[in-house]
Amino acid sequence: MTRLSVEMLAADPVEPITSAGHAQLGIAVLAGIAVIVLLITKFKMHAFLALTIGSLALGAFAGAPLDKAITSFTTGLGSTVAGVGVLIALGAILGKLLADSGGADQIVDTILAKASPRSMPWAMVLIASVIGLPLFFEVGIVLLIPVVLMVAKRGNYSLMRIGIPALAGLSVMHGLIPPHPGPLVAVDALKANLGLTLALGVLVAIPTVIIAGPLFSKVAARWVDVQAPDRMIPARPSEDLKNRPGFGATLATILLPVVLMLSKALVDIVVDDPEHTVQRVFDVIGSPLIALLAAVIVGMFTLGRPAGFTKERLSSTVEKGLMPIAGILLIVGAGGGFKQTLIDSGVGQMILDISKDWSIPALLLAWLIAVAIRLATGSATVATISAAGLVAPLAADMSSAHTALLVLAIGAGSLFFSHVNDAGFWLVKEYFGLSVGQTLKTWSVMETIISVVAGGLVLLLSLII
Repeated sequence: MTRLSVEMLAADPVEPITSAGHAQLGIAVLAGIAVIVLLITKFKMHAFLALTIGSLALGAFAGAPLDKAITSFTTGLGSTVAGVGVLIALGAILGKLLADSGGADQIVDTILAKASPRSMPWAMVLIASVIGLPLFFEVGIVLLIPVVLMVAKRGNYSLMRIGIPALAGLSVMHGLIPPHPGPLVAVDALKANLGLTLALGVLVAIPTVIIAGPLFSKVAARWVDVQAPDRMIPARPSEDLKNRPGFGATLATILLPVVLMLSKALVDIVVDDPEHTVQRVFDVIGSPLIALLAAVIVGMFTLGRPAGFTKERLSSTVEKGLMPIAGILLIVGAGGGFKQTLIDSGVGQMILDISKDWSIPALLLAWLIAVAIRLATGSATVATISAAGLVAPLAADMSSAHTALLVLAIGAGSLFFSHVNDAGFWLVKEYFGLSVGQTLKTWSVMETIISVVAGGLVLLLSLII
């Protein structure tokens, strides 16, 4: 299960694969994560194999029958690849079209011409925030990665100085701002006012993304001073092209899936009738799969044709775009398998059971519950939905503003410290060519800053309004 799997999360919960007690489950989680980290860092094992072995180790330590642990892992791997695999593939194709046609070069050159070196991180966070508003996190990553890597490479910037602001913009949108699935589910569960939640979410998001993005990127660039990996960046193709797409056409192609998905979200809010013809049409054209597929097909004309690509050249570009992502797909899928093993072992329910006895303010309780489930399962969406279900009764006596803040507290907690059981962790690691340690010091710390700063701002607003 991934951040994309909202529909799956709405289904009936899976029967636990073990009836182990809380203490044994806690030890099993720590042991499973320790096995993964040890295999990758000490024995230099490929992350796909390490995640597979770690998942089986988790099941064994939890006392689960091996066949059930295997089923949980393969189910999680399959659902993750089903959820994001095609999107990653389509995003890779679109990225290759952008690169080979010179479209990405056109965007990079325009950005570099307009923005000074000091303002570049701010430009990246703005672009990521706008593009990331209606997009699932993984879709935003695969759309932005070519631009991030090329800006870093062509401008000779540290990858962290450019990449962290872009990732921060995407992540803040994902956790705090409707129409992302997590906040929308929480709004529904807590009966919060969508417009008020959106307004307060933007108010919290702006300072949060500034601190976790451009400001933290200065520190991250000192901690991890790396350049954009050459293996993910093709040679500058437009040097060998007589023509390349215009900036407007290229930007329109990139924004096409954004517009389609945002249109779906707006129609869902305005129409709010699943049987209505207009909503059913937009449910199709605004789905991530169709939106990205449409962008790829349109890109063949708006990007390939101006560059003078023949049919054979387009086919070759598609094929070459798919080649580098095989390893990424397997690693992300295995991360989903490990997370599903955690969930099926009953870890999420264990956290909920323990948290019922905590006696603290509602907003802080919601944030802590989301943090605990996020750490245990690796899924921001799982954390959001589980925490919202638990604290929903507390919202009954709250004002509209405080109910909206409760949604935001849950969203902030759901982003806390992404690590080896989060598919997003592996996406960032592989795309940016980082080690596990470097990813922890940059991406994981950035996510924690977002969670803590946003949570603190929510608590501060609760004292004012």
